[in-house]
Amino acid sequence: MKLKYMRFFILIILLTTNSISFSQADLSYYLPSGVTYKSDIPEPSDVLGHEVGEWHVSHDKLVEYMRALDTASDRITLEVIGKTYEGRPLINLIITSPSNHQNLENLQNEHITLTDPSKSSQLAIENMPAVFYMGYSIHGNEPSGSNTSLLVAYYLAAAQGSYIDKILDETIILLDPSFNPDGLNRFANYVNANKSSNTYDDPNNRELNEPWPGGRTNHYWFDLNRDWLVTQLPESQARIAQFHKWKPNLLTDHHEMGSNNTFFFQPGIPSRNNPKTPAKVFELTAELGRFHAQALDSIGSLYYTQESYDDFYYGKGSTYPDINGGIGILFEQASSRGHARETENGVLTFPFTIRNQFNTALSSLKGLNQNRDAFLNYQRSYFKDAYNEATKSGQAAIVFGSKDKWRNYHLAELMNRHGISVYQSKSKTKISGQSYEVDESYVVPLNNSNYRLIKAMFDVTTNFQDSLFYDVSAWTLPMAFNIDYETVNGRSFNANMLGQPFSPILQPKGKIVGDNSDYAYVFEWNDYYSPKALYYLLKNGFKLKVATQNFTSGDKNFEVGTILIPVGIQLKTKGEIHSTLKFLSEDVGIDIHALKSGLNYETVSLGSPSFETISIPSIAILVGESVRSYDAGEVWHLFDQRMDMEATLLPVDRFSRVSLDRYNVIVMVDGYYSALNINDAEKLKEWVKNGGLIVGSQGALKYLNKIGLGKFEMKKSAKSDSSKYRKYSDIDAFEGAQEIGGAIFNTRIDLTHPLFYGYQKEYLPVFRNSEDFLPPSTGAYSNPMMYTENPLLSGYISEENLEMLKNSSGVGISSYGQGKVIGFTDDLNFRAFWYGTNKTFLNAIFFGKLVDRSANR
Repeated sequence: MKLKYMRFFILIILLTTNSISFSQADLSYYLPSGVTYKSDIPEPSDVLGHEVGEWHVSHDKLVEYMRALDTASDRITLEVIGKTYEGRPLINLIITSPSNHQNLENLQNEHITLTDPSKSSQLAIENMPAVFYMGYSIHGNEPSGSNTSLLVAYYLAAAQGSYIDKILDETIILLDPSFNPDGLNRFANYVNANKSSNTYDDPNNRELNEPWPGGRTNHYWFDLNRDWLVTQLPESQARIAQFHKWKPNLLTDHHEMGSNNTFFFQPGIPSRNNPKTPAKVFELTAELGRFHAQALDSIGSLYYTQESYDDFYYGKGSTYPDINGGIGILFEQASSRGHARETENGVLTFPFTIRNQFNTALSSLKGLNQNRDAFLNYQRSYFKDAYNEATKSGQAAIVFGSKDKWRNYHLAELMNRHGISVYQSKSKTKISGQSYEVDESYVVPLNNSNYRLIKAMFDVTTNFQDSLFYDVSAWTLPMAFNIDYETVNGRSFNANMLGQPFSPILQPKGKIVGDNSDYAYVFEWNDYYSPKALYYLLKNGFKLKVATQNFTSGDKNFEVGTILIPVGIQLKTKGEIHSTLKFLSEDVGIDIHALKSGLNYETVSLGSPSFETISIPSIAILVGESVRSYDAGEVWHLFDQRMDMEATLLPVDRFSRVSLDRYNVIVMVDGYYSALNINDAEKLKEWVKNGGLIVGSQGALKYLNKIGLGKFEMKKSAKSDSSKYRKYSDIDAFEGAQEIGGAIFNTRIDLTHPLFYGYQKEYLPVFRNSEDFLPPSTGAYSNPMMYTENPLLSGYISEENLEMLKNSSGVGISSYGQGKVIGFTDDLNFRAFWYGTNKTFLNAIFFGKLVDRSANR
């Protein structure tokens, strides 16, 4: 046979085995053969108006179909468990037998009792249903999952026979058809809008190349699959509440990966398992793998396992259950991106990706059912073992606190979402040598079955079996919040330490201290929401100043960063001023102090030149192609959701056509900024020269350095060192080990510097996920944030990179004409839960222009 005909023959085989014909698949392509279906249950096409896989389902149609099943089937109850930022409903379908539905509350209570070590031994598990949480498409542009959920829901509602009856009797299924409605809808709209009547598989086709920021993320461009543990987003909060309402035995998480791959199911790479995860998790995961293999073998799909991904970071859907008495399973399907795509394995069609996901959903259900006793027994033993570990540890509680009541509150709130008991301290507390008032600290008892989860949140880890990580290697929460904490042993703990149990409604309260003033009011800058109060006042026309020196008034000391509101210079009546400030203190939850006089002989008086005038920031965030959307979304979310600050999302491809005169601050997050041309660079430089302020971070510093805005020449990382001989076979291991996927490091900060107003301690934990090392400046006042001599606090870093990081700079400040450029080497707003460094970023926004020129690089 001639070579060209041989190639054609091979291509035909690939097309017929790894994909369907370009003609549309119907239900028979997906569903198991030999099964009859109830005629009174609507098929997906009856509601959608098209077959599954013919178009990408939009979220509204997905919900419409699920509601139709809820109406038609006595096996299904639909619950709305929350809503997204864009107002889309987050839904769960509870699917089980009609008889179970009639006894659902009792079954739920019984299942939760299985997680209570003091009661679980009394339960007879042989008749208990297992609980299975099926989750789909947490990344919106990995849509085969959510489209599969249509088939799974139909199958479970309509299939008939003894097998499905047994499954429904012995399982309570929580089906979450779309973890990320906003992202899914964004992606579906794009792909469908660019679909031709003829199917084109050219990878260059517009349909297969979605624009920035893509559909992977939610409304604020967050990766929801990194938010399971830190729960900063509404989708995650609703999902975690449902998780702990039921404590599922199994949770499946359906994803997609690169188009030239096949299909992956866990276990992941064994050396990258979190050591806190019990070995039984991986045994049960491997047992389920046999069912997945059988299902994929039956339809001729290629797959692999144990060669990719890991089970280390507990903030992902496939790992979060592992620290909560369940089993999490990751599925990764090669992505068709649109409706069909040319790949190394032939033409990959959208229906083929759906079929793989559907078959592994059913194999998970079958595997759980056949191993139901093992899963239920494991869950019972997990919580018993966790309680016994807590008892043997001698550790009775963790106490944490700071002078910032809001950061304390938000950490307690985070833990509360996971069902962890948190109490306000009943008396004054000393933590790491610092004294805290009753309302400034919390106590977390450890002598309970949540011991492992709590330790996973608070533990510090610097030794690892492997040097490669799929995600972050550290997430120690009190460090993220910049909060003091310590563990109390049994001898030092007593129940009298426990005050009022935490409740989300018990938020910090604010008030006017000293009632009215005819002269001035002030509020301190150490509160998390002080920037919100400052922006509100500036936006409402108040004239404000910031203290650049410490001062006293009466018997109270006020530190640098304190905001001064002089009464006499306002264009408002004294009554209007007091009324506004009273509302603000209560709304934002900060104290505002009324001062009776400006005179002070011991420190500065309130009319001192050391009080500098603050102007309202008019902010543009550069966004678009070549800008990292995650980082831009974090800033947008911080401004919009937390601080009520206005900011324009300015696309880089519009930069040349936009007047910058309306902005006095431009934020440039991590990115290449290749979309900005030479003329754009000159325009940006001219704007800074005329008084503009740039606040940049990570990759943006390289761009700014290249165009002459700031001195941000980075040291070369060990990865780029070509002077050493290395074996070719070591490429992946060495190169991967030089990546800082995410770890926590210690910096020393200058508390007198405007960038660090509001901080009380000179050491600040910083999250780092890059290999960019900024040498310290030679200027005497130009290094307000320095990595310490021994900077590693928690997580992995190679020895080579640790040496590079020691005594390097965390921030650079440059003047250019009348303006300034402030550049941070790290992401100070990481994933919305790094509360501890948000203030540094906001200080740059509000006070960056106040930095003296002599403190530049």
